[in-house]
Amino acid sequence: MVPKRLFFTKGAGRHKHELQSFELALRNAGIEKCNLVSVSSIVPSNCKIMTREKGIQLLKPGEITYCVMSRNKTNEPTRLIGASIGVAVPKEKNSYGYISEHHSFGEKAQKVGDYAEDLAATMLATTLGLDFDIEGAWDERKQEYKMSGRFVRTQSIVQTAQGDKNGLWTTVIAAAVFIEE
Repeated sequence: MVPKRLFFTKGAGRHKHELQSFELALRNAGIEKCNLVSVSSIVPSNCKIMTREKGIQLLKPGEITYCVMSRNKTNEPTRLIGASIGVAVPKEKNSYGYISEHHSFGEKAQKVGDYAEDLAATMLATTLGLDFDIEGAWDERKQEYKMSGRFVRTQSIVQTAQGDKNGLWTTVIAAAVFIEE
């Protein structure tokens, strides 16, 4: 089993019951009808990243669906929570990429997403045995990293939310969902 496609999604949910808030976050993300199996972090070579809308259309209720998921929750009023998925994929089609998940408290969306992207890029570089200086590798104009002469694109998806003012459970998720077809 090697997935051929991948999409990113996110969601948030609130409810008096913790599990129900998670279910509502899954619904918000459009993946509630799947039997989700958590996997680790490799994007197969030649795996096409598709839009959320197209990816969700390919899912069938009840199917076993592999994903990398970041999840966070709180019932503390106004506490800021975040969940993010970052991905780093070399421009060369025949090379694999790396996915990272990050969840945080008290950080705004931009910081949560940047951290997940930096983490994915760093982890990819170390698994490929490449020299990588995260501070000097970013090309602002091209919006990509350069690792030992190789160009790597990164992206992230982030969901943040503030805890409900009345103490309801608030859950946020971000996911990279694999499609095998």
